[in-house]
Amino acid sequence: MIRVTRSAIIDAPIERVWAVLRDFNSHAAWHPAVAQSAIENDEPSDQVGCVRSFSLRDGNQIREQLLALSDAEHVSTYCILDATLPMRRYVATLQLKRVTDGERTFWHWQSTFDVPKGREREFTDLVGKGVYEGGFEGLRTFLRRRPGAPLVRATGGPALATQGIVATRFGGADVLEMRPLEVRPPGPGEVRVRHTAIGVNYIDVYVRKGQYRLIEPPAPLGMEAAGEVLEVGDGVGHLLPGDRIAYACAPPGAYVGVRTVAADQVVVLPDHVDDETAAALMLKGMTAEYLLHRTHRLRAGETVLVHAAAGGVGLLLCQWAKALGARVIGTTSSDDKARSARASGCDFVIVGRDYRFAQAVHDVTSGRGADVIYDGLGVQAARENLDALAPCGHWVSYGQASGPLERLSIDSLSEKSATFSRPVLFHHTADRTVLTAMADRVFDALRSGILRPDIRHRYALGAAAQAHRDLESRTTSGPLILLP
Repeated sequence: MIRVTRSAIIDAPIERVWAVLRDFNSHAAWHPAVAQSAIENDEPSDQVGCVRSFSLRDGNQIREQLLALSDAEHVSTYCILDATLPMRRYVATLQLKRVTDGERTFWHWQSTFDVPKGREREFTDLVGKGVYEGGFEGLRTFLRRRPGAPLVRATGGPALATQGIVATRFGGADVLEMRPLEVRPPGPGEVRVRHTAIGVNYIDVYVRKGQYRLIEPPAPLGMEAAGEVLEVGDGVGHLLPGDRIAYACAPPGAYVGVRTVAADQVVVLPDHVDDETAAALMLKGMTAEYLLHRTHRLRAGETVLVHAAAGGVGLLLCQWAKALGARVIGTTSSDDKARSARASGCDFVIVGRDYRFAQAVHDVTSGRGADVIYDGLGVQAARENLDALAPCGHWVSYGQASGPLERLSIDSLSEKSATFSRPVLFHHTADRTVLTAMADRVFDALRSGILRPDIRHRYALGAAAQAHRDLESRTTSGPLILLP
């Protein structure tokens, strides 16, 4: 017997969500896997005992019966009577619960069933991802759609003209030029979006210099942006034209006014997240999320060393680590930046440009060192990182602003039984389920006030080269954005 459970938060009041789900035949309108459906014998679709007969888009046929329906508890239970799929004794229950703010709904969906031996994993994934997670996305989209509004899909059509910042070759900031570009219509699984704000990140510098070979010049830079969906391609079920969206993903190409991008890397923005905040927060916020909650699951009472604590990622790490109950030490290059780091939760700030910080870390920790070091600096901080690390500590290298790390000696790590990690954001976000969970956690941290991005540096898109110069000079604090 297999048991599959999935839960999600739907950004709509429980009454609105239940009005859709209590209709046993409504899935034909909102579930992307359902082709067509009808209630047998013309019975009401909310009558206990009614049977729905439906076909899936892959050609399979299913008959399901409504077993129980409770308006008081917001619970619906149903079973499969017949199916061309080899699923037997399938019984499922979905239940809604009111979230305390009253404008969101918790949805729990679970089932038990039997399948032929050896196919358990296949059908666990089919039900958990294809049915339940696909259903969550489908209902979210359905609830956002205006009554009677058509879904505009691109079927070929013309390219759109736009302007973009192109790296004409690998090198310094002077290689960046504004050029006219054409943006093709979206194909299957893609969307065409109009950018309203674009994030600038240190990875853009690495790409521009050729340290990360993610483009072949001439080509646009940029991994992160926010904006509005213009058109959706075939097979896209979670996005609609007019949706406010954001993304942070490879390949580069965000330094443009309009772009066609893979839909599975795009998330819909909650109402409480404005476009500029999203462009400043998607890549850096999800980086902070996986560093604190996945690479090293930070525990209350641990001591954290955050390098470049007044940078775009650094400020978010300080804010979130402090909220998790950590003791936070930061490094900055100036007194002004130190003030920003302290305002974001740093208990102690080490100021300097010489990458000498280990002794200060030991002084403030009574000689023990830091339990975890979040390092976006790279080669210049490497030796001091090992010295500053506590026994059994964790050195997490997520960037290389001062240059790439040299090869590490295993023996150097064994001096303190240290753990070393070199994680990459896009390995986490390649799975859409993980991407949405990470983005949701970032948006919730923003809503609750844990994350407080302060956007001080705004540039016109045509001034991208100056934004890169300012970023590399270490004169900026917090996130930088470009405005098309």
